[in-house]
Amino acid sequence: MHKDEFLKRYGGIYEHSPWIAEAAYGAEGIEKIHAAMKAAVAQAGHDKKLALICAHPELGSKVKMAEASVQEQAGAGLDRCTPQEFAEFQKLNADYNRKFGFPFIIAVKGLTREDILKAFRKRIQNEVAAEFETALEQIHKIAWFRLSALS
Repeated sequence: MHKDEFLKRYGGIYEHSPWIAEAAYGAEGIEKIHAAMKAAVAQAGHDKKLALICAHPELGSKVKMAEASVQEQAGAGLDRCTPQEFAEFQKLNADYNRKFGFPFIIAVKGLTREDILKAFRKRIQNEVAAEFETALEQIHKIAWFRLSALS
């Protein structure tokens, strides 16, 4: 596959971070592409990893986001929150951002709103370093789901 075609196909796998697909160019098959993308993230410095995490939208927010995120959040029912759920998401998002300095990231595929809120309530208790790593793990999981959907 030509590089431009590869980047067009895989450049959006990691939210607003086409540098990851650029680093994976030449890998073939979704397992190898995913492994190369994960390696690119692992080799990145802390600031670049933080920028990757911050490129993700807050859950349950009304901000403009990548189409893949819109679909993923809708699949978990986040576009149909009750007023109480929406208020809790807003409060948790604010508290989480204040504590960690980045948005809460979770691969929502297969989860319900209650599952997500439960994880949110639990993970907000984590230490910053642990939550930073958890966010990256969740981003890799999201990337896997997105790659699998392309196959």
